[in-house]
Amino acid sequence: MNKETLGVRVTEGEGSLPKVVLTSAGGSEAELYLFGGCVTSWKASNDKDLLFVRPDAVFNWKKPISGGVPHCFPQFGPGPMQQHGFARNMDWSILDSENVEGNPVITLELKDGPYSRAMWDFSFQALFKASVTGASVKGLKGCKTLNKDPDPKNPVEGKEERDRVTFPGFVDCIYLDAPSVVHLDNGLGDTITIRNTNWSDAVLWNPHMQMEACYKDFVCVENAKIGKVQLEPEQSWTAKQHLSIN
Repeated sequence: MNKETLGVRVTEGEGSLPKVVLTSAGGSEAELYLFGGCVTSWKASNDKDLLFVRPDAVFNWKKPISGGVPHCFPQFGPGPMQQHGFARNMDWSILDSENVEGNPVITLELKDGPYSRAMWDFSFQALFKASVTGASVKGLKGCKTLNKDPDPKNPVEGKEERDRVTFPGFVDCIYLDAPSVVHLDNGLGDTITIRNTNWSDAVLWNPHMQMEACYKDFVCVENAKIGKVQLEPEQSWTAKQHLSIN
């Protein structure tokens, strides 16, 4: 593991069990225990925990952690071995960590040993990759871009090559000839579909540290008409925007 990976921190958790804390540039945070490879906490930037761990959960290397996101391997439910297998009762190790566009990613590994072979006499390698992300927008790949960072008065022309546009820092970019439908993942498990009629372009903006008090709570996805619309007397121009959430 790269111990200097941005957004990845190994610390001591409940019951002195080693815990990994992942923190994204957008403020989302997750906690994973190496015992059982269990994700016990996932918070968006508003600090509301979206996972539940039982109040009487035990952190002592003797019983699985009750709650969160556990691993049921190599079986689910009752069977020829203990309930839900043995992966919840073993220490996982950190195989790798990286930071992708401000989002920390960690890969945990579980391999066979005397404990697992006593129940399941096979060699194996199980990998679990976890990451936390902030908001992202899909649907703009291939668009011509005018990037207003760092100089809004002299935007840099380019082309969007990413399937998913993220907000690891300050973002102020115009997308020309944007599609009529784009999708905003708000980082909370919701997908907001933005449909438009007659808006030819789009703008993505997040102020980052320019508005430190609130930048973690929002991103702007704006329909726009960057070029001129010329109307003769008594002519009209109409554009529409429709928002829906899954």
